[in-house]
Amino acid sequence: MFENLNWWEIGALLLLALLIFGDRLPAVINDGLRLVRNLRNMARNATGDLSRELGTDIQLEDLHPKAFIRKHLLSEEDEAAIRKPLQGVYDNLRADVSGVHDDLKDVASAADLRSNGTRPGTATSTPSTPAPRASYDDAT
Repeated sequence: MFENLNWWEIGALLLLALLIFGDRLPAVINDGLRLVRNLRNMARNATGDLSRELGTDIQLEDLHPKAFIRKHLLSEEDEAAIRKPLQGVYDNLRADVSGVHDDLKDVASAADLRSNGTRPGTATSTPSTPAPRASYDDAT
């Protein structure tokens, strides 16, 4: 939870909490911990009730709709039958994308300006000289 915070930021947050809550800080921390415990108990009771109603063992992670269907409604053969046509499409798409990627690499290496030393579309013959500009003094 706090992997993005360094020690100075955590210390600043604790100091800010101390300034905001003052001597009530231990009571606020206690109330927060009690709230977390109550939420865990509610989740545990809900999964227990669902397990009892459905007659299967349900974990909290199984409540995600995809995981619930995969675990309780589909057999392994059904899941393999669903995946088989999609796996073929995925393999074909992956091969096409890798082919396009290789073609793009070939085009990029062929158009690499550093390897040729010249710019494409420019002639190597005598460079043309620009026309002389009219100065402000000539116009006045």
